[in-house]
Amino acid sequence: MAVTVTDETGDIVDPSEVSSPRSWRRAFADLAQGWRQRPLWGYLGWQDIKQRYRRSVLGPLWISISMGVIALGLGILYSALFQISLATFLPHVAVGLLIWNFVSGCILEGSEVFIANEGLIKFLPAPLSLHIYRLVWRQTLFFLHNLVVWVVLMIVFPHPLGLSTLLAIPAFVLLAINGAWVAIFAGILATRFRDIPPIIASVTQLVFYLTPIVWSVDILSDNPAARERAQLVELNPVFHFVEIVRQPLLGQEIVGRYWLVTGVITIVGWAAALICLRNYRSRVAYWV
Repeated sequence: MAVTVTDETGDIVDPSEVSSPRSWRRAFADLAQGWRQRPLWGYLGWQDIKQRYRRSVLGPLWISISMGVIALGLGILYSALFQISLATFLPHVAVGLLIWNFVSGCILEGSEVFIANEGLIKFLPAPLSLHIYRLVWRQTLFFLHNLVVWVVLMIVFPHPLGLSTLLAIPAFVLLAINGAWVAIFAGILATRFRDIPPIIASVTQLVFYLTPIVWSVDILSDNPAARERAQLVELNPVFHFVEIVRQPLLGQEIVGRYWLVTGVITIVGWAAALICLRNYRSRVAYWV
């Protein structure tokens, strides 16, 4: 007599896979079940922002204000140091910081996403991916708030925007997809080895200075002595993700190789994250 076995999502599975927590079906089912719970992690992500600015007069507007003040200060400083027009360099710095805040948020908070949700993981029967989606959604809301700074700069310092500006939408979607796999991989690794979060924090700070956020590759390229060294920035994967979003937002020429590199990183990164999720998903609850 055949026996029908279902998993936690209600899908019919092979009985041979039930006894083994390490199965691709369980890994993909975790991602699918977490995605189906969009109302839950969407609400939780929004509440995270409201809770952070609770009893504040301006509320979430402080996100954009702090971002604008930092961008203005760095833009004025470095435009004077590099002797570049403020109208050109300030939008470059502001948009770079806008993208970097999203990237660093996914990396830093991703490394502690499961540790920070220890109580929910232990006592709430929910897929691990729910916490990943919640994190990426919260960072997306921060990004959208900070877009106000970009709008103001485009009014004050007009740039030749066109239809290519719409490429910023798929570029950001690609950025968010990569933020998800980074959070999965770093989150599981950091939950097992608690020395990983401070290491990631230090490396992330170093990557900020190695990425052309408050400086420009064109500045170094104009210097014959530094032109070859400036090309080494291509080895920085974050650089390509910053550029695919920044170029359309500033009306610059779209460089195809940046999209190619980010596409390859997306495939390789998700492959590594899925392997990690498949092998160690069931252990996270014991590690937190």
